[in-house]
Amino acid sequence: MNTERIELLDLPLDVVTMDGAVAWVRARLNAPDPAQVVTLNPEIIVRSLRDPELRRALREAELVTPDGVGVLWATRRLFGRTLPERVTGVDLTLALFEGLAGELRVYFLGGKPGVAERAARAAAERYGVRAAGVQHGYFEDEAGVVAAVATSGANLLLAGLGERQETFLWRHKRALGVPVMIGVGGTLDVLAGEARRTPAWARRVGLEWLLRVGLDPKRWPRAWRLLRFVLTVEQARRRSPTRG
Repeated sequence: MNTERIELLDLPLDVVTMDGAVAWVRARLNAPDPAQVVTLNPEIIVRSLRDPELRRALREAELVTPDGVGVLWATRRLFGRTLPERVTGVDLTLALFEGLAGELRVYFLGGKPGVAERAARAAAERYGVRAAGVQHGYFEDEAGVVAAVATSGANLLLAGLGERQETFLWRHKRALGVPVMIGVGGTLDVLAGEARRTPAWARRVGLEWLLRVGLDPKRWPRAWRLLRFVLTVEQARRRSPTRG
């Protein structure tokens, strides 16, 4: 299934709806070649400015969805174009569980010890999802984890490995061999009941990130990345030959 792809700050971005992303994943579940899905947000973009490996991982991802509200804003600011909707990691995961549960064999990778197990159990109880395997994110033996995933029979890998998830999946894509692998951030924590989602109204109006950052002092340094993102977008707009 093909999607329209544009370039945002020299990174790929697929113009896709949630339904389109679910259909894309479904079409790839039995594909012979592994595919990586990135849910793009301003933080990842800013980190990629100083991380060549991350930048390459983003550029080589098979599907890149608009996660953060900042990505939608930047697309309007730079191209005067309104994308149809956000496709976040947690929402895409839940949409896949709701629509494709019977077709999924999911490997849950990430979180603190015990989180992946609880996330898998919750996915089975609520959606009927089959778990191909579980592994917490505090591992040092990457080769062992890759081998365990590769032999699990999973057709969907959900990786909640924080800032290293995109590069981990990219570096080991062929060895992992899973048809679809997605970096899902804190989604496993949400499924496991370790973290609560922001209210639905905040997600609807695009203030989810503000509440998350504002209510958690440990996240305050991330606000600087959001500021850097805004400045980067404005600099790109000033350099654009099509700026009106």
